Amino acid sequence: MPDRLENLNLKGELHNMVESRCGCLCSKCEYKEKGDCLGCLIIEKPFWSDSCDLKTCCEAKKLEHCGLCPDFPCKDIINMAGDDVNHDYGSRIENCKIWASTK
Repeated sequence: MPDRLENLNLKGELHNMVESRCGCLCSKCEYKEKGDCLGCLIIEKPFWSDSCDLKTCCEAKKLEHCGLCPDFPCKDIINMAGDDVNHDYGSRIENCKIWASTK
C-alpha cells in the first residue's frame, strides 16, 4: 500500500489547486506527463472513454469539482475511488474536501 500522506500530497505542503472534477491529481498522472491528456477541466472528452460520469455530472451542475456538490461524497465518486483500476486509498475524496475548504 502506498504511503497515504504522499498519496494525499500532504507531506509538508497543502495541495489546494483544483486539478480535476473528481479529485485526481492530474499533475501526478503519467498520461498528463506523456501529453495524452490535458486534464478534465480542459478536455471535452476523456481519452479513456466516450465520457466520464463524474465530469458530466459536475459540468451539468456547473460545479468546478465534486467537493462542491451537496451530494458529496456520492456513490459514484466512492465507487471510482475504490474500483480495481483507480483505487486511491481515499485521496480523490480528500483532495475534493481540501479544494472545497479553500472556496
